[in-house]
Amino acid sequence: MSNIKCSVNNCHYWDSGNICQASQILVTSDSLADPAPDSLDAPQASSVGATPVETCMETCCKTFVERNSSHLYDDQITRK
Repeated sequence: MSNIKCSVNNCHYWDSGNICQASQILVTSDSLADPAPDSLDAPQASSVGATPVETCMETCCKTFVERNSSHLYDDQITRK
């Protein structure tokens, strides 16, 4: 995976230097992400069509999981 930078330091996948350690991520439009908060992430990306937006404010990282959450493995994403 590319070197993904993230400053959300309370995310399970965050690491020092603002590095995302998720094995995969899904960034999509807010309009697609909002109705599916816990049921859509990178493993389902192939079923997601194009989700064009006009600004970065309309995008969402669906891979975020709060550090120490009881849902760390619900999304089937692993930490590198």
